[in-house]
Amino acid sequence: MKRVFGLMLFCFGAGMALLLFIPETITTLIFIIGCLTLGYHLFCC
Repeated sequence: MKRVFGLMLFCFGAGMALLLFIPETITTLIFIIGCLTLGYHLFCC
């Protein structure tokens, strides 16, 4: 189940990374990095 949540969070973070083409705030950038990191950690560990 951890792997499913990890993959879901990683894909969500990757999709949010598309927002980088739109002017973003620092909060959005921190949220994207957090989702990618947490998703990678949950999927791989």
